[in-house]
Amino acid sequence: MNKVLPLVALLIALGLIIFLYLRLTKTEEALKQANLRFSDCEQVNFQLQNQLTQATRGAAVPDSLKVR
Repeated sequence: MNKVLPLVALLIALGLIIFLYLRLTKTEEALKQANLRFSDCEQVNFQLQNQLTQATRGAAVPDSLKVR
């Protein structure tokens, strides 16, 4: 009994470390995906702002970019 309690405590600690490591890995992957989506949204927003600026200034806008 004297050696069983520390062994159980170590196994619980090891299980907790593994669990937290897996959660951290999953969270980091989700963060990478969110950053990719955010950069895509920024790029689209920038393109739309340029399109709007060109349309409001009366510059020659290609047919593919014309506001309909």
